[in-house]
Amino acid sequence: MKMRILGTGSYVPERIVTNDDLAQIVETSDEWISTRTGIRERRITEGEGTSHLAAEAARRALDMAGVAPEEIDLILLGTSTPDNCFPSGACEVQGAVGAVNAVAYDISAACSGFIFALNTAQAFFEAGIYKKALIIGCDVLSKIVDWEDRSTCVLFGDGAGAVVAAAEEGDGFRMVMGSDGSRGASMTCPSRTNDNFLTGKKPEAGFTSMEGQEIFKFAVKKVPECTGKLLEENGLSKEDIRYFVLHQANYRIVEAIAKRMKLPIDRFPMNIEKYGNTSGATIPILLDELNREGKLEKGDRIVLSGFGAGLTWGASLIQW
Repeated sequence: MKMRILGTGSYVPERIVTNDDLAQIVETSDEWISTRTGIRERRITEGEGTSHLAAEAARRALDMAGVAPEEIDLILLGTSTPDNCFPSGACEVQGAVGAVNAVAYDISAACSGFIFALNTAQAFFEAGIYKKALIIGCDVLSKIVDWEDRSTCVLFGDGAGAVVAAAEEGDGFRMVMGSDGSRGASMTCPSRTNDNFLTGKKPEAGFTSMEGQEIFKFAVKKVPECTGKLLEENGLSKEDIRYFVLHQANYRIVEAIAKRMKLPIDRFPMNIEKYGNTSGATIPILLDELNREGKLEKGDRIVLSGFGAGLTWGASLIQW
């Protein structure tokens, strides 16, 4: 069995925070941020939680697909910022959209979360276990960012993207995923300290920290590697691909990847200037934009590739 995308959807908060807005709270400027990252603005929630954003994106994907929530039998939410330890965000989405027949759970793989979720759904399809899936990438990074740290706070935004996918007859594409926990310290965010009544301290939540240069070098090397492996295992060349839809972390990263792959930059669509890095949401938001703008044609082969904390990375191949 293979996967077919029936519909896409995305949702971002209404509040736009520009680089000039951030310059009011940290020592930075629009020129400093935009020239180093390509980001000019991002969306930040004013109280909306991860599950709310994810459910809104899910409703839009279901509506485009023409699929009733009751037809969905699997919901996977790629997120690093759930509203609660439990219930899972996916279960909250299930309740919100009325997908009463679905099993639902979260996948935590940071910025690779949507890719891991998409590949997991494909595996379920190939095994004949499920037939229709709602796959979501959503993060509210504004709640784990230190807004006094200009090295990280300028990078991130909030948002959600979703796809409705179905199993259909045919051979599915091979997929690629990987992890390297030995390098996990290069990007971290502690949930809470391990304190309790025995230590005499109150547990405290932590903020995101990142070794920017290490992540840059990792992404520029790993994405071409895993994309090349994906194409080789599926018997395709890079010329067979219409678009390479990559995780939107930094314009310079995508530009360097395109250069290393010896491909024109217009094969790598980007929207980072509007949303910043929304972690697990970047790929499905961009995919939804391409779809709604009519830039995807039947038969197009598209490579999706994500990379992030963990360290994690992965790539998927879909045919429109």
